[in-house]
Amino acid sequence: MGDDRASVRSEPEPKPKPVLVAHTPPLAASYNDRIRPLLDAIDRLRNVMVMEEGIHLPIIVVIGDQSSGKSSVLESLAGINLPRGQGICTRVPLIIRLQDIPQADRPELYLDFNGKVVPTDEDKIAKAINDATDEIASHGKGVSGPPLILVIKKYGIPDLIMIDLPGITRVPVNGQPEDIYEQISKIIMECIRREESIILNVLSATVDFSTCESIRMSQMVDKTGRRTLAVVTKADKAPEGLLEKVTADDVNVGLGYVCVRSRIGAETYEEARQEEAKLFDTHPLLCKIDKSIVGVPVLAQKLTQIQATFIAKYLPEIVMKINDKLDANLAELERMPNNLSSLEDAMMAFMEIMGSGKESLRKVFLRGELDEYLDEKDMHCTARLVEMLNQYYNELRNCTENHLTTNFLLEEIGVLEEAKGIGLPDVLPHNAFSFFLQQKMKAISSKLPSLVVRIWDYIEGVVIQALMQHSENYPQLQSSMRRAASSLIKKMRMKMMNRMMKIVEMEKLTDYTCNPEYLLERNKLMNEQDRFLRYCKSSSSIHLEGFGDVDLTHLRNHDRQLIQQAFHLKMRMIPYWKIALRRFVDMVALHLRFSMQNLVNKEMEREIRRELSGPGIKRMMEEKPEMVEKREKLNRNIKLLRESAEVVAQFMNRIATDGDYNR
Repeated sequence: MGDDRASVRSEPEPKPKPVLVAHTPPLAASYNDRIRPLLDAIDRLRNVMVMEEGIHLPIIVVIGDQSSGKSSVLESLAGINLPRGQGICTRVPLIIRLQDIPQADRPELYLDFNGKVVPTDEDKIAKAINDATDEIASHGKGVSGPPLILVIKKYGIPDLIMIDLPGITRVPVNGQPEDIYEQISKIIMECIRREESIILNVLSATVDFSTCESIRMSQMVDKTGRRTLAVVTKADKAPEGLLEKVTADDVNVGLGYVCVRSRIGAETYEEARQEEAKLFDTHPLLCKIDKSIVGVPVLAQKLTQIQATFIAKYLPEIVMKINDKLDANLAELERMPNNLSSLEDAMMAFMEIMGSGKESLRKVFLRGELDEYLDEKDMHCTARLVEMLNQYYNELRNCTENHLTTNFLLEEIGVLEEAKGIGLPDVLPHNAFSFFLQQKMKAISSKLPSLVVRIWDYIEGVVIQALMQHSENYPQLQSSMRRAASSLIKKMRMKMMNRMMKIVEMEKLTDYTCNPEYLLERNKLMNEQDRFLRYCKSSSSIHLEGFGDVDLTHLRNHDRQLIQQAFHLKMRMIPYWKIALRRFVDMVALHLRFSMQNLVNKEMEREIRRELSGPGIKRMMEEKPEMVEKREKLNRNIKLLRESAEVVAQFMNRIATDGDYNR
């Protein structure tokens, strides 16, 4: 290839033909052989859309204030005419891939956008770009984010990948939106802030560089200028002081400056190049600028070298990012449930869901383990249920115990007067104790429904949350499980209510306890009887152990024997009621524990299976659309990333075989 090019350069150059440029000397031929494999690797990564995974590729980002000459610079590098006109010529990011094809008889050009490829030619390229821009930006005057890719394959151009961004304008014109500056700034900053981006800042020689908006933007993201190269256009329009401006570098352009002359009028690109060389050779001011920083060929050479350096630098990082993304996507796909394709698959998945759901409920209901729901206090079930039982016990105590020192014995006297019967006057009527006990048990039965509802509403919420958590990928199964859980909870709530009401009835029928605390406390209380009876007629109050100061004035008009019987009744009821009340709440707790165990180990799965028997378990296991879409996306991403990894691996193998391409 090198010999062919040398022979071409040794012959006189004929007048260029309209579509053939094979005799135009290449802009950066000496470097193309080494840059090509790097760009091919980046091209293939772009073709497999690795950027969709957030992996950014090295690229030259061309920015500049409006009318700074960006289009002219790109035209000089590409050898084609880009769109011209009033306002913003570039309304979408334009990715330009230049590729030198030494043996090509004619250039090959095509546009890639919106998932389609549109071939074009040099005569029609400007119109094709405008048409594609209108399609992407919907004929509006605003700036659109999705890029338009222009591929140019022809002889003599440098191998480069550039992105031309809209020119920076602050004042809306010709119907542009009021926020046009913000739109443009957002797109530019998004591209140039990436560490992989090479910033090609196009500056007009006619302006003060420090006032350029493009310089301000590049300085925001590249303060030292280590990845910023400036190209100064219109050198022939403002030669005075240009040497000082590019040598002083007051704006931190770390990669340096290149001064160029734009093509004028009907000049061919070869003629423009000759005129440019003549200008910097003969102009009294411009000839003083070092030849290493003037001319489009120098610009092409610098860009290819810088681009190759950046690609070589970031390629290992790109490899690492691709592998990390691939591992993350594979792990996420692995965590997803298997796609169910048969009844056996559906049944296996159902059994797995039920198994994990039951295990979660065993943890929170039966074992009191908190590891699965550390930060969700509502799922700390044993603690919450104990709180409900303690609250119920306190409510019963408060509503069934008289104020111990107010109207002392009056309630008991009232009961005894109504329980009079034929019998010995000094014997405490048993029916009086039973009547008094039944009155107290009414309070339990009246508050029992609210407790049962509160407990089982809470249990229902916990059960449904656990089941929904383990079946979140199967919405139809979720609705069936929710119905089954609610139906089962309703049955168990009624069963507990009936069971507890039977216990209340049993407590009403029989006053019995083998608890030794009854006799101990009763005897202790009865030891105060003689003193109490003495004080009852002679004093207005007495201090009784366990009661405090008790008012006695309301008892003076009552019979002593009746007062004694009332005292006996109260001192028996107090210790017995404490035992009966605790016994009942304990029974609620025992039955609740037993019910939860049956719920988790037997009833729940049986009820859900019954619910699923109608429509069929396979239909119930269909994935929700979002999960189907997520699975497809993950598979696409994995395919894309594997292709990307293969692309990079092939290139790295070439480096190992052929040597370092960045020499």
